Amino acid sequence: MELQTLPAAIRAAAARHATRDAVIDGELRLSYAQLVEHAETAARALIALGVQAGERVGIWAPNRHEWIVAACGVHMAGAVLVPINTRMKGAEAADILERSGTRVLFCIGHFLGLDYPGLLDGVRPATLAHVVVIGEGGEGGGDAARGELRWADFLRAGAGVPAARVHEREAALRGDSTADLMFTSGTTGRPKGVMAAHAPTIRAFTTWAGCVGLGEGDRYLIVNPFFHTFGYKAGWVAALLQGATVYPLPVFDAEVVLERIARERISFLPGPPTLFLTMLAHPKLNSFDLSSLRSAVTGAASVPPVLIQRMREDLGIRNVTTAYGLTECGGCATVCDPDDDVETVAGTCGHALPGTEVRVADEQGRALPPGEPGEVLLRGYHVMQGYFQDEAATREAIDADGWLHTGDVGTLDARGYLRITDRLKDMYINGGFNCYPAEIERLFAPHPAIAQVAVIGVADERLGEVGCAWVVKRDGVELDEPGLIAWARGHMANYKVPRQVRFVDALPVNASNKVDKKVLRQWMEEVK
Repeated sequence: MELQTLPAAIRAAAARHATRDAVIDGELRLSYAQLVEHAETAARALIALGVQAGERVGIWAPNRHEWIVAACGVHMAGAVLVPINTRMKGAEAADILERSGTRVLFCIGHFLGLDYPGLLDGVRPATLAHVVVIGEGGEGGGDAARGELRWADFLRAGAGVPAARVHEREAALRGDSTADLMFTSGTTGRPKGVMAAHAPTIRAFTTWAGCVGLGEGDRYLIVNPFFHTFGYKAGWVAALLQGATVYPLPVFDAEVVLERIARERISFLPGPPTLFLTMLAHPKLNSFDLSSLRSAVTGAASVPPVLIQRMREDLGIRNVTTAYGLTECGGCATVCDPDDDVETVAGTCGHALPGTEVRVADEQGRALPPGEPGEVLLRGYHVMQGYFQDEAATREAIDADGWLHTGDVGTLDARGYLRITDRLKDMYINGGFNCYPAEIERLFAPHPAIAQVAVIGVADERLGEVGCAWVVKRDGVELDEPGLIAWARGHMANYKVPRQVRFVDALPVNASNKVDKKVLRQWMEEVK
C-alpha cells in the first residue's frame, strides 16, 4: 500500500535509513532516526502550545535544519504548514499570518542584517499566539516581552505531552488531509493561499525523483528556498523520500556553492537557470573540483540550449534534466526522462507526469494542435485543493472540467512534450506582433559577450510597446547598445529585436533566484 501522509513517509524512510545522515547543516548532523526523534519532540511541543489538528503553523526562516524539523513536527501534530517568503516585509508577512489564522510562527532571529521578529512590531495579528525564534537570536533568548520563545525552550515545553498524543494525531491524518498552505508570490495582486494534500505530494515527488535521478545516498545541496515548492517538495521532501542527505544553504552565493560542492562532494543540485548561469560566470570556476556533481534539474520559461550544453561541458554534470510546475499543481507537472536526448532536454520541459494531463488551449479552452502556442492547462491528482477561503478565485483558476489554467504560454509537440514560451502577463505587443520575452532571451543566449539577459516590454508611442534588454556582460568583453541591437537584427525577426539596451552588473532576483522583472520595470520608470 502506498504511503498516504508525510509523517508516515518520513517514519518509513527512517526505518530504512536509520543511521544515514538525513540533514547536514554546518557542524550539525542529524541521522534519519534523529530527525524523526527531533520532529516528534517539536510535534509534542506544538500540542503543548495548544495547536489543534488542522490549524495553521507558519515558518518564516531561511534554509536551516530547524526548518525541516519544525515542518515535520507540524505535520506530525496534524497541523497545516504555512511557509512564508523571507523577502517579505513585516506587513506582508503579517497579512498572510492573519488571513491564514496562523497561531504559532517559527521565525529566524537575525538574518541578512534584519531582526525578523521585530519586523512584526506594530503589525502582529492578534491571532498569532506564539513566536518561536530559531537561529541567531533563538539561542540568545527570544524577547519574552514580545511573547517570543527560544527554540530550545519551545522543545522543552513538550516534555509533558506523551508521544502517544502525536501518534494519535498522525493516525487521524488521511491522504487528502491538507498538508500545507503556500501563498503565491502576489506579482499580479494579493497573494493567494494554495492548499495541497499529503498523498499527492508523496506520489508526485516520488515520481519526480525517479525521473530526474535523485536516489538513495545522494548528497543534495538545496539552494532553492524552503518556502518555495522547489526547495520544499522537490527539495528536502523528495530527498527524504529517497534516502538522500540534505545540505541546506540559506543564501545563494556562487563561490560558496562551488566550494560546498567540492568540499561536501555534492552529487545533486537543482536550481533556476540564473543559479547555473551565475556559477558558470564565476571567474574562479575552474579552480573547484566539481567531479562529484552528477545530476541537476532546472526549468523556467527561458532555458537556452547553450545553458544545458555548458552545464554538461563546463560544470561536468552528466544528468541534466528540465521540469515544469507551479504552486497550484504542487510544484511539478512535467519532466524530462533521464534518457531523453540533449535536444529534448534543452528545448522542452518534458512530458506529463503519470496521472497528469496537459493541454495547450485557445482563449475558449479548446485544445490546439501540436506546435500551436496557447495557454497551458493541467488536470490531475496533484492540482491544488483550492485557494484558501477564496472560492471565487478557485473557480477562476480551475474550470468546471477540472482544468487548472496556469497563465503560462506554451506548445506541445507531437510526442506530448511541453515547451513553455512565456507568461501571459509578460507578453507584450510590438506593432501588432505578440512578443514573448523568454523566447527573445533564448535567442540572445548564444551571444559570446552575454552572461545573462532579461527582456521586458516598455511603452512606445509608435509601436505600442518595444523590448528593452537588461544585460550582464561577461568579464573582460566589450559590448555596446548599437552593437548588440545590430547582432539581434541578424539573429531574430525584426519585431523581436529590442529597441533599448541597459547594461547592469547583476540582474535583480527574488528569493527563489529567479529574475525579478517587477524590479526591472521599476528601474525603467526611474531612468525615464
